[in-house]
Amino acid sequence: VAAVLAGLSLLSLLTCGYLAWGSRRGGAGEAPGNLLGEQPAAGGPRSQPHIIFILADDQGFRDVGYHGSEIRTPTLDKLAAEGVKLENYYVQPMCTPSRSQLITGKYQIHTGLQHSIIRPTQPNCLPLDNVTLPQKLKEVGYSTHMVGKWHLGFYRRECMPTQRGFDSFFGSLLGSGDYYTHFKCDSPGICGYDLYENDNAAWDHDNGIYSTQMYTQKVQHILASHNPRKPIFLYIAYQAVHSPLQAPGRYFEHYRSINNINRRRYAAMLACLDEAIHNVTLALRKYGYYENSIIIYSSDNGGQPMAGGSNWPLRGSKGTYWEGGIRAVGFVHSPLLKNKGSVCKELVHITDWFPTLITLAEGQIDEDIQLDGYDVWETISEGRRSPRVDILHNIDPIYTKAKNGSWAAGYGIWNTAIQSAIRVNHWKLLTGNPGYSDWVPPQAFSNAGPNRWHNERVSWSAGKTVWLFNITADPYERVDLSARHPDVVKQLLRRLSQFNKTAVPVRYPPKDPRSNPKLNGGVWGPWFKEDDKKKKSDKSKGANKQKKSKNKKKAN
Repeated sequence: VAAVLAGLSLLSLLTCGYLAWGSRRGGAGEAPGNLLGEQPAAGGPRSQPHIIFILADDQGFRDVGYHGSEIRTPTLDKLAAEGVKLENYYVQPMCTPSRSQLITGKYQIHTGLQHSIIRPTQPNCLPLDNVTLPQKLKEVGYSTHMVGKWHLGFYRRECMPTQRGFDSFFGSLLGSGDYYTHFKCDSPGICGYDLYENDNAAWDHDNGIYSTQMYTQKVQHILASHNPRKPIFLYIAYQAVHSPLQAPGRYFEHYRSINNINRRRYAAMLACLDEAIHNVTLALRKYGYYENSIIIYSSDNGGQPMAGGSNWPLRGSKGTYWEGGIRAVGFVHSPLLKNKGSVCKELVHITDWFPTLITLAEGQIDEDIQLDGYDVWETISEGRRSPRVDILHNIDPIYTKAKNGSWAAGYGIWNTAIQSAIRVNHWKLLTGNPGYSDWVPPQAFSNAGPNRWHNERVSWSAGKTVWLFNITADPYERVDLSARHPDVVKQLLRRLSQFNKTAVPVRYPPKDPRSNPKLNGGVWGPWFKEDDKKKKSDKSKGANKQKKSKNKKKAN
């Protein structure tokens, strides 16, 4: 047993261990392959940059060193300090919405994914008529690879990452799962394996390795095997720091003093993630990509305090439209930036990466693709004004839990029972039930278990379904101005109404019993077959013929 533990400990050290920034050798789980990258690519950098997009999962706004966290993130701090910190950067409050908007450049109301997330048992995925970011990059010669969490649906083979523009895929299809076994139970008895290589279950790669480490090894292998003279798009969607809260033992070392077990585990997970990103950066340098690369780092939504995440001093949490759910940690690091070491306070949204990266890649955006994102490269790199003046955070017509919401409360312009949120310039308007609204200070994590006594709670008057904040002056959403500025409320409600006229129907089908992994070899994967569709259509045609013949007989 001791020998096995020692072996695992050594593997952990190899995969997530720190190396000096200037080092050109060694590193986490060094991948086999050619040694192209021992020197930079000959002939100087190409005009098309290598694009590395790193998406963390459920990282809270405060959970990075440069936002004052007690969790050490030296890699993220250094990359951000040498790049451009995005301090007015917004994502969506949950996994699927943020990922869909990143990959299409469109708001949820324009893809039909405006309600909740895609569940494992739902016959649903990112609509196939949406052009994706990797598809556009492939058009201009990019090699496209995805490592990590997909969570954009998989009920049909056409929904899989390799069918949506990625040359290769290694990772999970679902929203969460065990970091070591890669198993996920959606409900009692509905359990399956969720680790894929391209279109097949990756049983051969299942060696009980922690997913953050395993994904980093895969990234290193891809970089070692690719020619750095050719542009690459690498989308790394880490599972961390989403629940379940699991981490290799040695990462708890610096956090024994944190009494709250969830916060302690979360800290260990984030420490490992920080080292993994350090090793990705080392691989970019080692194999000759770094000088012509753009590294973008983003969280997909706010942190979940009950699962160890902290958004302090912002209000709310993951799954809500308060700032704590949608304002994210984000930065760009690149030798190609003009204003390195700066802070961008201009408005930037996750939909903006689609047009920004396609333009940087010298690609074309078709006129018939109606995007909600903007090209913000000059805003980030040169400090210019953002072309973006508003953000539709969302309109969810299914989520109408605000019992007292009404058209009257919305001045006859909008039904305030509907959960929605919009930002226009300095103003932010919320309607319906925005979700968990506490401010959760660091002291809330001081005890062994979850403790809400330290939370700052607010009780609004019964029946309230509209809130208005000046986010520039009041980023923590402490002063509701809806009663003081009814004219502004009306303007924003009209803007919501205008957006809603462009919305497509919501896609949120009921679960399909055929999705059960027991029917698919114990694996979560595509279950909807075209044959089934044909059989159904044949049956319906047959039924129609029978009805017609019966009708003819009756007529005779």
